Amino acid sequence: MNAVTWEQRERITGLLGSASEDPAVRAVVLTATGRGFCAGADLRGPSAATAGDRLPGDVARLIRRGAQRLIGAVLDCEKPVIAAVNGTAAGIGAHLALACDLVLASQDARFVEVFVRRGLVPDGGGAYLLPRLIGPQRTKELMFFGDALSAHDAERLGLVNRVVPADSLEETARAWANRLASGPTRALTLTKQLVNASLDTDRATSFAAEAWAQELTMTTRDAAEGVTSFRERRVPRFEGR
Repeated sequence: MNAVTWEQRERITGLLGSASEDPAVRAVVLTATGRGFCAGADLRGPSAATAGDRLPGDVARLIRRGAQRLIGAVLDCEKPVIAAVNGTAAGIGAHLALACDLVLASQDARFVEVFVRRGLVPDGGGAYLLPRLIGPQRTKELMFFGDALSAHDAERLGLVNRVVPADSLEETARAWANRLASGPTRALTLTKQLVNASLDTDRATSFAAEAWAQELTMTTRDAAEGVTSFRERRVPRFEGR
């Protein structure tokens, strides 16, 4: 069920960082193989020490360096990130999917705030992400009860962009990724940053960031191509530069 190990977290974080730096990468799809998307953290791994082995501060450090760093890597990736959720996304697995810019879900997908079942508080940015997506009341319902949320219910609440048949998930994700990859990459990057930052800033700060983002975007070749293609009445050919 793809429970996340420390090594997997490091690899995914590294890949997302590389995607940001590589101009040839213009969109990212995060998906999984098998029956589940991600069952959460690997509680049987070597990093899941017993209470008697821990010192005060160990768990907080583990969360900062592990789950929070992973979710931050998705949010901070400079390319659009699509989650293609093929099955159960529980705990940090749910937050990993919901941190993505766009979320596609198979009809078989489920989202579970499993922490309460283990006597834990949500980590991996859950209490930050969910209220911004669906509001505090719905968030508390999911986190207090820990009930599984079907793909269609997640779509109804606004956690998922689209629910598709299981055998169409990969094809749909690839089509969305190709569409993003043919877009103006720098403009998409700055749009992602503006939207994410707007949830934590006042209007004046958001408006100022918007103005400067447009200032930067207007220096790109894609912006010039967008204007030229409009004047020439043709489809733009964006290069991501």
